[in-house]
Amino acid sequence: MVLTTTIPDCDEQLNSTFASRYVRTPVPKYKMPSNPIPKEAAYQIINDELMLDGTPRLNLASFVTTWMEPECEKLMMASMNKNYVDMDEYPVTTELQNRCVNMIARLFNAPVGETDTAVGVGTVGSSEAIMLAGLAFKRRWQSKRKLEGKPYDKPNIVTGANVQVCWEKFARYFEVELKEVKLSEGYYVMDPVKAVEMVDENTICVAAILGSTLTGEFENVKLLNELLTEKNKETGWDTPIHVDAASGGFIAPFIYPNLEWDFRLPLVKSINASGHKYGLVYPGVGWVVWRTKEDLPDDLVFHINYLGSDQPTFTLNFSKGSSQIIAQYYQFVRLGFEGYKNVMENCLANATALKEGIEKTGLFNIVSKEEGVPLVAFSLKDSSKYDVFEISGSLRRFGWIVPAYTMPPDAQHIAVLRVVIREDFSRALAERLISDIVKVMKEMETHPIRVSTKTAHVTATIDETQDGEDGGKKNIKKSARETPEEIATYWRQLVARKKTGVC
Repeated sequence: MVLTTTIPDCDEQLNSTFASRYVRTPVPKYKMPSNPIPKEAAYQIINDELMLDGTPRLNLASFVTTWMEPECEKLMMASMNKNYVDMDEYPVTTELQNRCVNMIARLFNAPVGETDTAVGVGTVGSSEAIMLAGLAFKRRWQSKRKLEGKPYDKPNIVTGANVQVCWEKFARYFEVELKEVKLSEGYYVMDPVKAVEMVDENTICVAAILGSTLTGEFENVKLLNELLTEKNKETGWDTPIHVDAASGGFIAPFIYPNLEWDFRLPLVKSINASGHKYGLVYPGVGWVVWRTKEDLPDDLVFHINYLGSDQPTFTLNFSKGSSQIIAQYYQFVRLGFEGYKNVMENCLANATALKEGIEKTGLFNIVSKEEGVPLVAFSLKDSSKYDVFEISGSLRRFGWIVPAYTMPPDAQHIAVLRVVIREDFSRALAERLISDIVKVMKEMETHPIRVSTKTAHVTATIDETQDGEDGGKKNIKKSARETPEEIATYWRQLVARKKTGVC
């Protein structure tokens, strides 16, 4: 979701490069044009602006799928005009969604018999899936507390500080306290021991992450289940576990089949996974499945009949396209278990090759772990001359989008770069990235970007008017001599009236 903070100038015009061919007058940017323009002109104007976007396949920050087979793209285009919620009008699409839910539930070892139907739903992404799972936990906890005659106004969730922002959104939007286990240097996931210590009678669930956004590491769900089982026995509580498998849900079953993280653990009551990440579908599609029907309270499910028949629905959204659901079913049918396994093994092999190449430079420490999502997170051994943010900026010259960021509390002093390996990231691209990283490092050694007060510096000045001691006005000049990142921030503030913010 994009929240615009643009202060539009309604008189500002969008001038077309090809105005002489298509249209004579410029198009307004922030208000609807008075008259139509030729379709070719509209296409060319928008296409030209989009050229300034990054290249999706070189966006190594994203876990999201950026390539699919043409046959699947044809199916997606053919179903773009189908509204996913019109179950009576599009019964086959609904059936395909149900098949996907059942396949995923069985993949996650849900206790579903051969003739049983799994409980789950397709969502816009894992963010919506997490909201739905969280609501189910909150409602079950509240109902139990009401029956016991106990207060039910202060629910909380225990997570690690490494959780994705959607958990913070859930907590804020639905008035649930978020109790975070802080991280530490060298340990960048939730500590199960500390997590269980934070559990109290108001804890609606403990959320474990299978594939941390920061390092790709899998949290120890099995140990969490064992420790929480003991605490539940001691206290008489029945605190459950939710597994956020947005990134790892479509990796672990194929690469680490013996890893116990899913419904094989009794306290795991629901799991979400992102179809648009390693489910290999374009954004946005996610999934949430529950262990049993009893784990999804009936009063959260709505029934409507104005689309032609009685239809149960449990979503935060309503109307949406069917394309991603159909694409997910295509991938399941097209690849099967062995196909997914081959893709994930190839991603893991390319991640290993990239990690070894980065290690050979001798300049970085590898922060990511062997077992987890196929990505490489690495930090500089020596940040005295330049830092990871400068490396990230320099790599942009070669087209690479490699994010640099600091860890959450209490490891915020650690800054890393991260490269996510997707299906379309080949060994050749890995080798080229290593080569470009080496080029950037040599350039920085020879010509450091960082500007200090001991060497040459850039000074930007601005005029300000302030009250003088005699009551008059006087002009002063203020210096903005900072590091390159701070200078960039300084200039961005000067044009803050023309910007957009992304939420």
